[in-house]
Parts: sequence; C-alpha cells; structure tokens
Amino acid sequence: MNRTTLRSGAALTLALAATAATALPAAAHVRVIPEATASGGYAALTFRVPNESDTASTTKLVVTLPQDRPLATVSIRPVPGWTARVTTAKLPEKVTANDLTLTEAPRTVTWTADSESAGIAPGEYAEFAISAGPLPTPGQLVLPAKQTYSDGEVADWSDVTEEGGEEPEHPAPSFEVTAAEEGGHHATTEDDLSEVEGSQPASADTLARVLGGLALVVALVGAGVAVAGRRRA
Repeated sequence: MNRTTLRSGAALTLALAATAATALPAAAHVRVIPEATASGGYAALTFRVPNESDTASTTKLVVTLPQDRPLATVSIRPVPGWTARVTTAKLPEKVTANDLTLTEAPRTVTWTADSESAGIAPGEYAEFAISAGPLPTPGQLVLPAKQTYSDGEVADWSDVTEEGGEEPEHPAPSFEVTAAEEGGHHATTEDDLSEVEGSQPASADTLARVLGGLALVVALVGAGVAVAGRRRA
C-alpha cells in the first residue's frame, strides 16, 4: 500500500465528513408539516421548532399567517407550560375564496413559555400545532416564523425559497397547497404528507442522514486502509 493511496483515502474521508457537517445544520430550522394539503380543506399544521442555541432556551414562537390568501379559522392545540394566542387583523382588501368573503382573518399565532424552564432547552425540539382552513388556492403557502431565545436573540425564519433555487439561510416554513380532488373531496392522505415532506424540509433531513452515513463508512474504510498500510510497512 503506497503513500499516494493512503493520502487519497484520507482526503476522501475528510471531504465527505466536511460535506456531511455542512449538510446537517440545514435541517435545523423551523418547519411546518401539514396533515393535509388540498385546497378548500382543513388541516392540522404542525410547526417543528429545534433549539439551535448552545446556551439559551427557546421561549417564544410567533407565526405570521398570509393576508393575500388568508385562513378563515385557526384553533390551537394546547402545549403544557406554554400560553398560546391568536390575533386577528383587517385584510388590506376583501378576499373571496372557498365560498367565503373575508375582510379580516387570523394574522399571527404566538406561543410563549410560561417560564424559562418550560422553554425548549439546547439540544431539544418541540412541536406546536394549529387546525386551520379552509386552505387557500393551490400554490406555495408561506408562514414566516420568529423564534425568540431566553438571552434575547431572535431567529427570523422568513426567507422565501424560490422554485428551483437553493435553500436560503433562514427559510420560512412553507408547503405546497394542492388542488382539491374532483367531486369536492379534500384529501387527507399519507401521500400528500410524504410529498410535502420529501419536497421541502424533510429532504434536508434525508440528505444529512445519507451523507453522515457515507462519511462514517468512508472513515472506517480509511482507517482500515491506514492500519493495513502500517502493518505492511
């Protein structure tokens, strides 16, 4: 086993490890997971919130709802240790959709930890859910979120991911509203959920796991090659 082979193996190991390391943080952002995606239907929207701080807890989450394609009704699933509130605001202009005419609609949903100890600690994540609908016309539904930490830092997840473009540094939670099925049936299928997760946030999780696994395998192979080279030497 010559030195060139050993160096090539080591370089490949380091390259894959670095790639995996850069891919892993991409999955650690606030994202939304819809129970259903069909236009005109109602869905549980779950916001998954990881804590990216090493020293502070997440104590507040504010999600902003759209005004151009508003959600007529929003209800909150209780979270122990947190207080939730929905605020309503007048729309810039009247919106007619899903047989409804709206002049005002829910604008923000705010979750606040009752104490710092009830917040999301470093290395943890939590889920906050709402039931909302009717879902608007087909297309991307963007739900910007602001995540506040106990040390005062605020992570603003509001960057819009352009179709076909790279994911921004602070992507806003979003999902694709699909067309209602013929006959007015609003699907609530696992296919809808898997499609949304695969095409949006879950892709980052999957990529990170795959790259992490590859890096581990190559690292083990590189270690074996190095040991074999030393024995032969």
